[in-house]
Amino acid sequence: MAYFARSLITCLLALGLWGSAPVWGEQHEGAKVNINTADKAALEALPGIGPAKADAIIEYRQKMGAFKAVSDLEKVPGIGEKTVEQLKDKVTVGD
Repeated sequence: MAYFARSLITCLLALGLWGSAPVWGEQHEGAKVNINTADKAALEALPGIGPAKADAIIEYRQKMGAFKAVSDLEKVPGIGEKTVEQLKDKVTVGD
């Protein structure tokens, strides 16, 4: 019985079903995505951001450095004012 309990706990931990953060990378409800550190998958999860725009964001920050404000996203080719407006409550540039 103890073996079964340990095995179950191990499986739950490995699957991220027990604990505060899921293992597979889902965001917590209401958590903002840091556009200065987010990977491609996290960026693609944002509304209006597909693979091409995610690549453009990553390329821009590699060439130009960290975003200082969310509105700086408008400097990324393919991202306009409407997209930034849609993202403003979902992203951050950090502290």
